Amino acid sequence: MKRGRFTEEQINGVLREQAGGATVAELCRKHGMSSATLSPWTSM
Repeated sequence: MKRGRFTEEQINGVLREQAGGATVAELCRKHGMSSATLSPWTSM
């Protein structure tokens, strides 16, 4: 299985920030990722 760029802890942190009201654009800029990366995480 391919190893991803983000750890599980980092993913959880980003999702917590999103639940706290941060927009997708803000999160992508802050963490250096695309919205296509964030999209599958939200459906976990």
